[in-house]
Amino acid sequence: MNFTIKQLSDDCDTKIRVRNFLFSQIRSEYGYGYIPSWHKDIIDLNKYYIDCKKNSLFYVEDSGNGRIIATIAVRQYDKNFMEFQDLYSKESTASIWRLFVDKYYRRCGLATQLYDVVEKFCCENNFNEIYLHTHKNLEAGFSFWKKVGFNITWDTNNELQTVHMVKYLSSK
Repeated sequence: MNFTIKQLSDDCDTKIRVRNFLFSQIRSEYGYGYIPSWHKDIIDLNKYYIDCKKNSLFYVEDSGNGRIIATIAVRQYDKNFMEFQDLYSKESTASIWRLFVDKYYRRCGLATQLYDVVEKFCCENNFNEIYLHTHKNLEAGFSFWKKVGFNITWDTNNELQTVHMVKYLSSK
């Protein structure tokens, strides 16, 4: 399989293709479509991933057919959880978003390669740690994050099985 990892740019056609891929993955994985309060970043890719130097979205394109087959996004921490009020900041904490791999391309190392690109991006942008939240019932995702070095900082024990995780970056 030949593929290329690319950084999202302000190309209109590419943004449409990325947006379509993300919504198809959300529909497939979670069983719902667009929810305005949850998907603002997908609608406004420029604001969240192109215009801000410390944010980005990377995607994988199958070299054979040109299809987008995976994505990952990173942006400055912008949550307001009381539990992390004095722990994470926009300046020092990156936040992972939108890791999806098309089901026909899974178990090929794409997520690991995408994550490696993001970690390098975070080091180059002087982040001290990377935050994310996921769900324990997403077994492949949860075990993946543990495999690449993330640790649980808060298990909400809620019905969605939400866990918050962090990885501290060593030297920059």
